[in-house]
Amino acid sequence: MTTVYSEKLPELGEFRLTPLDPDRHLDLVAQWVREPRARFWGMTALRPDQIREIYSFLASLDSHHAYLMRLDDQPVGIFQTYRPAADPVGEHYPVQPGDLGIHLFLAAPATAPIAGFTGALAAALTRYLFADPAVARLVVEPDVRNEPALRRWRRLGFRFGPVIDLPEKRAQLAFLHRAEAITSKS
Repeated sequence: MTTVYSEKLPELGEFRLTPLDPDRHLDLVAQWVREPRARFWGMTALRPDQIREIYSFLASLDSHHAYLMRLDDQPVGIFQTYRPAADPVGEHYPVQPGDLGIHLFLAAPATAPIAGFTGALAAALTRYLFADPAVARLVVEPDVRNEPALRRWRRLGFRFGPVIDLPEKRAQLAFLHRAEAITSKS
């Protein structure tokens, strides 16, 4: 299993990103994304073969990437990146050079929250993404009804832009410029 990023997170453990394998990880991912709490991920009604098809399609693109997030080798979620210019989101705002879209699905610890978990993972992901000098700004577009995600992105320093209508949701665009990123390890 190829690790694309690894970092020791104090008091949490070793954080790793590995490419999501649509076949190898299907059972785990299908379990996560079909839970009622995953309704904003948009896959709760899909069959496993449909989920595999979506992630296989993403894996075939140069512009989109899906990763399995691990903490001390335990899978804890899905992280996706995409180039907005190659995605329907890019049709709804003026895409700038260096824009990179992201999706974050935290699958664990769903039943036993750990203080600082989301912030530590988000900071590590931000460090990973901004290590690429070509990335100038991160873009997210959570469903406007997803209050926890909206609070999370605001807390992480994202500035809210316009609300846009996508085929599957009404979304709140938000942006994080490199200079405004909260990336410290503390």
